[in-house]
Amino acid sequence: MSAKADATIMKSYEELIKQTALNDERYVVMTAENRAIIRSLPPILKERFIDTGITEQCMIGMSAGLALRGRIPIVHALATFLTLRPFEFVRTDVGIANLPVKLSSFVPGFLSDGNGPTHQAIEDVSLMRGIPGMQVFCPASNEDMLAMLPKIWASPHPSYVRINTRPTDYKHDTNFEIGKAEVVSKGKDLTFLVYGMLFDQVREAKEILEKQGLDVGLINMRSLKPVDEAAILEAAKYSKRLVTVEDHFKTGGLYTIVGEVFLKNRVMADVMPLALDERWYRPGLLSEVLEYEGFTGAKIAERAMNHELV
Repeated sequence: MSAKADATIMKSYEELIKQTALNDERYVVMTAENRAIIRSLPPILKERFIDTGITEQCMIGMSAGLALRGRIPIVHALATFLTLRPFEFVRTDVGIANLPVKLSSFVPGFLSDGNGPTHQAIEDVSLMRGIPGMQVFCPASNEDMLAMLPKIWASPHPSYVRINTRPTDYKHDTNFEIGKAEVVSKGKDLTFLVYGMLFDQVREAKEILEKQGLDVGLINMRSLKPVDEAAILEAAKYSKRLVTVEDHFKTGGLYTIVGEVFLKNRVMADVMPLALDERWYRPGLLSEVLEYEGFTGAKIAERAMNHELV
């Protein structure tokens, strides 16, 4: 990828995808009538921009065919419909053949805020990581995402990305590597493991707890598959407690991933999950969702000090 497509100089997802496609004709941009962050691309990419309409299964089938012909399709849809409606096509057409189809999911997790259960993608990580060969990524912010995408798109494997265009004032490590977490800090009392848009809320929780005299670590688990086992195991050795935080069902997400890592390596540790336990969340404005469901910085800090495991 040329210097023009370097994520460090990009300000938006649309600009990054435009430069990537202009510099490499293998890239094809596809959407199932979701053009919110790629609306300017059709006249630029022309025949390499394909809108299939509200036909996610058809879009995935077409993307697999294009990938078999040497293309690298980047496909877009609402997260819940990108993972649920065409799941068999993703598994069978893309996964079994291990094709480099890149799944870009809009409004995953709490970012779906005002929408009800039908539009809430809070089982997407579990579904996508269950497909052999599928890589799964959850950027913490727009800046984090732009640093990650060039290497994700260049990977020969299929991938699922929770698109996150929310800005942040945090300076993420731009030297992203697939399979590596971003270790922000180590903490002897507890370490937060988090991914996606809740990263900034957890940063706030960390600051609150540090003001109370606690030594608090923070790890941005932006690559969930492959996952950074070494970072998880190191945190378990260093901290008295790990707290996993995610806008996802507890089953199949980060809490489950951590459990699998510990079982594989015969490790026992105190792990507290902050996730959705067998229920969808109450819709509302994002700030209202975070407050009601207990995922603001203040409430995360309060819950993390609860010694009863959730």
